[in-house]
Amino acid sequence: MKNWKEIIRHKTFRYIDHSTENMIADKPNTALASFAIDDALAISVIEAVSPPVIRLWVHSDTIVLGIPDSRLPHIEAGMAFLAEKNYQGIVRNSGGLAVALDEGVLNISLIIPGANHLSIYDCYEAMVRFVQAMFADITDAIEAYEIIGSYCPGDYDLSINRKKFAGISQRRVKSGISVQIYLDIEGNSKARASLIREFYHIAKHDEETAFTYPEVNPDVMASLSELLGISLTVEEVKQRVMDTLEELTEEIISIPLQNSEQETFDKRYQQMIKRNENI
Repeated sequence: MKNWKEIIRHKTFRYIDHSTENMIADKPNTALASFAIDDALAISVIEAVSPPVIRLWVHSDTIVLGIPDSRLPHIEAGMAFLAEKNYQGIVRNSGGLAVALDEGVLNISLIIPGANHLSIYDCYEAMVRFVQAMFADITDAIEAYEIIGSYCPGDYDLSINRKKFAGISQRRVKSGISVQIYLDIEGNSKARASLIREFYHIAKHDEETAFTYPEVNPDVMASLSELLGISLTVEEVKQRVMDTLEELTEEIISIPLQNSEQETFDKRYQQMIKRNENI
């Protein structure tokens, strides 16, 4: 396993905060656009148009589905349920299953080159260590292992005292890597988990499926604010991202999307639209 700091450390990092501003002027500020932007930035990084990127993003009332979720036997009914609850359901292009996003959930995308020599596990481990470093002054209890009963369960679930607050997915575009994590910072984690549990109940409807979908237990999910016993906000955690990044780079720059990135985004956005048309 490679040293996580060596994976993340670069001379220059580009910092993009899409948590409070519209990402693309003529496109809706949705998770569909976020995944297309990450693809565009991954290509930009490997073509040396951009240095490695840390991008922060927040979307209101969205359920981000994995590709297996789109194959649920009653997916149309599940999507209708989400719409009734005023949630947008979208299918992402990276791994994993359904997760809930809202204003209390901060997403971080670490976009770096090196897919030819960095394993998937190297990159997952680097994100785990980065998050542990972000909160090292207040806890050493963050662990990474699968939390049974959580939504989008996986080996790199992040938890404290066996309650999950974060999950990681990964997307590789050519030799570019986008490691994406959601961090449940504040708000009602049990309500989020209950919504996804009901979605699966409706979209699966007790039918036998080849793929094993999670039996979601809201009691194994919690926000960092709840787990740490302090009132954390998304804004405070964004500052922790910046503080940790400053320890791993000599220079942090902030520049908007370049023309070539906009062109790649347009193509990738249309691919995301097409991916979601069937549901």
